[in-house]
Amino acid sequence: MRKGVYAFALAPFFFVGCAEEPTTVTTTTTTQEVTTTGPGTRPVAREVVVTQPPPAVRVEAQTVSPGPAYAWTRGYWRWTGAGYEWVPGTWVTRPSPRNVWVEGHWVRRAGGWVWIAGHWQ
Repeated sequence: MRKGVYAFALAPFFFVGCAEEPTTVTTTTTTQEVTTTGPGTRPVAREVVVTQPPPAVRVEAQTVSPGPAYAWTRGYWRWTGAGYEWVPGTWVTRPSPRNVWVEGHWVRRAGGWVWIAGHWQ
């Protein structure tokens, strides 16, 4: 009788390893099409035309600068391939005191919208 009670009490521990955990597999593929004009030249990213217009730019609070060598880059809407995602503004180190950050922006083109990336000038 006692052995039967112990067997009954220990049975759930025996079957714990038999249950299969549900698994989720997420695959992310990132591609970037690049065109070059020859050896030693800078690659030029191919334009992606988005048929949905970007949302209005968010008004965000600019935090206090970490120092004089930094420039604020405003947030922007990034196209993910399926929709827009907000990228918040941030402070970045200025390459030289004379450099000025030119904000990235969306431009209307035939068939949709194209992102022009921000850059130093």
